[in-house]
Amino acid sequence: MRRLILPALLLVPVCALAQIIVPPMPAEKRAAFEACLAQTNRDEHAVLACLRQVDENAAAPPPQTPPQTPPPTTPPTTPPEAPTAPETTPTQAEQDYDAIYGGQQYNPVADSTLPAPAQLPAAYDPWEKLNRKVHGFNNAVDRHIAKPLARAYVAVVPRPVRLGVGNFFSNLGQPLSAVNALLQGKPKEAGQALGRFALNTTLGWGGLFDPASSVNLPHRNEDFGQTLGVWGWKRSRYVELPLFGPRTVRDVFGMVGDAPLAPIRTIQDDTTRVFLQGLQLVDVRTQLMAVDSMREGATDDYALVRDAWTQRRNYQIFGDRAPQGASNEGLPDYLQDDDDNPSVPADAMPVMPTDGR
Repeated sequence: MRRLILPALLLVPVCALAQIIVPPMPAEKRAAFEACLAQTNRDEHAVLACLRQVDENAAAPPPQTPPQTPPPTTPPTTPPEAPTAPETTPTQAEQDYDAIYGGQQYNPVADSTLPAPAQLPAAYDPWEKLNRKVHGFNNAVDRHIAKPLARAYVAVVPRPVRLGVGNFFSNLGQPLSAVNALLQGKPKEAGQALGRFALNTTLGWGGLFDPASSVNLPHRNEDFGQTLGVWGWKRSRYVELPLFGPRTVRDVFGMVGDAPLAPIRTIQDDTTRVFLQGLQLVDVRTQLMAVDSMREGATDDYALVRDAWTQRRNYQIFGDRAPQGASNEGLPDYLQDDDDNPSVPADAMPVMPTDGR
């Protein structure tokens, strides 16, 4: 009992001291005092410090904001003129340039020393609406029939055998190229085509091998459509034929003119002729696999095929008739000669054979 009485007696002076130290205060000061006291360890020093801080904050005068006066109204005036940029003295380099070129400002767009931009001939395609429908049909046939056959052919037949097949069909077209070269007034090219045919047929085992390239006899690919172009039929309507691909009306007539001279068409045995024609179609589609990657990312596949084929065809007809000493360095890769670009063959365009060549 004595142990409980002694602490109780000690609480009396402590409570009295608290009443003296913490007198009654307004609600705002009491809230500030309690907020300050909550951040301390609540001993007597902290209590005195919080009281002192609350009293100082209460005694400080509140900040006064200056009265806002409306801006004086002034009559509308005209806007001041923009300051002119100060004249700068030209540098020594600018003075030297003016002394050399007469003070003319250089304009890279109107520079007369730059070469003229390349002018690529546009395709004459008034039948575009119909041609696009035929192009869609040809793509469906290629996607479901021709391309799977070409992939199977590449997977099954070894590469040396495929090269021999390609050489064989290429060699068969040389006599027809020689005839058209003569009709175009190119006897040298005609002689090269005949010499190539004779050499590859004899020493090349019927054209399976290509010894003519080893003796620098170039490959020639001339047809009657090119002959008509050389004779003056320069511009012709673009047309895409079902299964045969891009043509022009001029090339359709040329295809008819070449048909009687096509070697495979002269074979009387139907089984042999159909087999050789089917093998030739598969061989051509295999060569066209080189341009499949170019067509995959095209926004407009029809326009790409049409323009590329037209440019290539124009070069085949008129490219070798350029002025003496003219350079072909500005041409795209697919328009270059075979010797300049051996990775892309001359017929690496989406054109199917029509005459057995």
